[in-house]
Amino acid sequence: MLTKHSRKIRKLNRSGSTSVARKFHFTRERIDALPAPKNGQRAYFYDAKVRGLAVAVTGLGKKTFILYRKVAGRPERVTIGPYLDLSIEQARNRAEEMNADIALGENPAKARRTVRDEMTLQELFATFLELYAKKYKKTWSDDQGIFNLHLAGWKLRKISSIRKMDVVALHSHIGRTRGQYAANRAVELLCSMFNKAREEWEWSGTNPAAGVKAFPERKRDRFLQAYELPAFFKSLAQETNATVRDYILISLLTGARRNNVQEMRWAEIDLNRAEWKIPETKNGEPLTVALSAPALNILETRQETTASEWVFPGVGATGHLVEPKTAWKRILERAGLRDLRLHDLRRTLGSWQAATGASLPIIGKSLGHKSLGATQIYARLNLDPVRDSVNRATDAMFLAGGVAGLLKEG
Repeated sequence: MLTKHSRKIRKLNRSGSTSVARKFHFTRERIDALPAPKNGQRAYFYDAKVRGLAVAVTGLGKKTFILYRKVAGRPERVTIGPYLDLSIEQARNRAEEMNADIALGENPAKARRTVRDEMTLQELFATFLELYAKKYKKTWSDDQGIFNLHLAGWKLRKISSIRKMDVVALHSHIGRTRGQYAANRAVELLCSMFNKAREEWEWSGTNPAAGVKAFPERKRDRFLQAYELPAFFKSLAQETNATVRDYILISLLTGARRNNVQEMRWAEIDLNRAEWKIPETKNGEPLTVALSAPALNILETRQETTASEWVFPGVGATGHLVEPKTAWKRILERAGLRDLRLHDLRRTLGSWQAATGASLPIIGKSLGHKSLGATQIYARLNLDPVRDSVNRATDAMFLAGGVAGLLKEG
């Protein structure tokens, strides 16, 4: 049952008002009732007791205590810690300590973001992860994997000791042993880490990854072909893990990104309108996905059998399913398929849309592409519509020219 305060917050959130609900006396009940913003941006709610203490709420409903103050005329926002991991009283105490530091002329944000020459690469990555990637990148866990796989050999090196030739040599080594795509991603991560250190964390050194020439990349164009679909669907029907099976089907039927499907919540789905409203996608914007009849059937069946807030619940710390690599490998082996990744399911939907005559703007909108350029690949993945169009045009030209009969005779 909603309290008077939570009803007021929800009403204000719908109307877009910020005049009343943005500041109140923090209690567990009131913070629990704070809604996730519908525009995909973070919303901030301030404590009426301690100056500058706020709760930041993401589009996915994650809540974090922060301190927001002006220091030397410049706005500063400092993360205190996740809500529930810290009690309200602990957050207030920490905010008061930082307020005292500010009164003495110190800047708590500056102390947190300063990167020193004697830092190790591992320490720089930890700073990058906590102050940037986890806050602003949906794919921060990919960065963690790249670092552990390709950069961990340098984790104890002082960042000031890393030179451009070191990065060039590492890039070449990864390209030979792990592939050129992996090499490019590793150098991109390094470059981003050092850029953040220079631009935001007061490091004065030179970015050793800047200007390292990337290997040329060919855009991946793998998708499920017509002759592969019977074996794929047969293998999927034999999958005993219903959560994984349904996850893969919804991934294919919606074309949504892997992490968005994994994090799908019942609160985002309107079965009556056949819509799934993703609060925040990779490009930072919300997306409304049209649900087909088969997708609706899967979701309606799942809703009857689960009590979780997640459509695809899991046993790990996140509460939802994470990438099911073992099950995916098992499904592909049964189907006799090779070189197919989970992300290729997203490309499969776009490819079949193109094959059945959908325009590129329609495909782009359904997949949440920000630019038409990102959708261009679907125009060349399947030649059947192109071939049909050429054949129709050729037939029309020959018919108009009176040569159709001659061609048949020849």
